[in-house]
Amino acid sequence: MNTDPRAPGPRPENRPGPPEDLYGGPSNGPGGGPQSTPKADTIIRPYGDTTDDGMVQLSFTLPLPHGPRAEGAALQLARRMGMERPLVVHSKAVGGTDFSFFVVYGAVAHTVDLDRVVVAERDYPLLSAKEADAAVRDRLGRRLVVLGACIGTDAHTVGIDAILNIKGFAGEKGLEYYRQMRVLNLGAQVPVGELVRRARSERADAVLVSQAVTQRDAHLTNVRELSAELRASFAAHERPLLVVGGPRFDPAAAATLGADRIFGRGTTPGDVASYLVHALVPAAPAVPAAPAVSAAVLEDVG
Repeated sequence: MNTDPRAPGPRPENRPGPPEDLYGGPSNGPGGGPQSTPKADTIIRPYGDTTDDGMVQLSFTLPLPHGPRAEGAALQLARRMGMERPLVVHSKAVGGTDFSFFVVYGAVAHTVDLDRVVVAERDYPLLSAKEADAAVRDRLGRRLVVLGACIGTDAHTVGIDAILNIKGFAGEKGLEYYRQMRVLNLGAQVPVGELVRRARSERADAVLVSQAVTQRDAHLTNVRELSAELRASFAAHERPLLVVGGPRFDPAAAATLGADRIFGRGTTPGDVASYLVHALVPAAPAVPAAPAVSAAVLEDVG
C-alpha cells in the first residue's frame, strides 16, 4: 500500500518497455527473423549530388601521422565499411604529429526501409505552462518537486539550465517558471551519491540529469550508476522519476540504462514539463457520456 503522504494515490506507471533493435525486429541482429518484402515507396537512399546516388560523408580520426600512408589507411577503412569510390576530401594532423583527421566522401549501396525504422515518439499531449500547472494543481493537489544536475565530472550546464532556468530555451520558459513545480538546480559535477541524498531529503518527484561528457561512454556509466543507487535507496512507490538528456543519448535506450525517459537534441522545457505531468499526475477522470435518447422518446416529446 502506498503510505506516502505527498500523493493522493499510487503513482501512475508509465515505464517504457524493452527497446526493439533499430531494424524493428527482435534484438538478434538485422532482420530478426522472416521479413515481408518492403514496398518500393518506403525504400530510400542517401542523397549527395543527385537523387538516389547514395553519396555520404564520413569523418574519423586515425592514430597515424598525417601523410600519404594515413590517407591510404583512411581509404581502406572506408572501403571496408562498404563505401564505393571513396575520396579523401579533407585531412589534417591533430593532437601533435601522431594522429590524423579525415573527411571521406563516397557512395554506399545500403538503403533504408522506412517501414522498419523504430523511434521513440512522444506518447503524451504537449501542454502549455498554464495547462501543466492546472493539471498538477487540480489532480495532484501539491507542487511537483524536481531536482536537476550534471553528474560525475560533467561541468556542462547549458543543457540542464536551458530546461530548468526561467529564461528557458527556444522561446519557452524553463521549469522554474511553472507555479506548480518546485525546482532545485544543483549545478555541475554533482556526485551520484550526493544527488540521491538530496532526492531523498527534498522528497523529489523527478530527477533530471544532463550529460554532455561522453568520452569512454562516461554518460552511459553515470546514468546506470545513478539508476542503480536510486533503486537501492528508495522503495518502488517512492522512487523519483529519472529523466536523462544529452546530445549523445539514444531516446530508445531508456530501459537499458534504467531511466524512465531520455530526451535528445532539440528538447524544450515544454517537452519535459508535459512528460512530468503525464508520468506523475493522475489522469483526469473520464467524463460520462450523455445517455442516448431513443427515436420513440423524441416522438413523444414532439
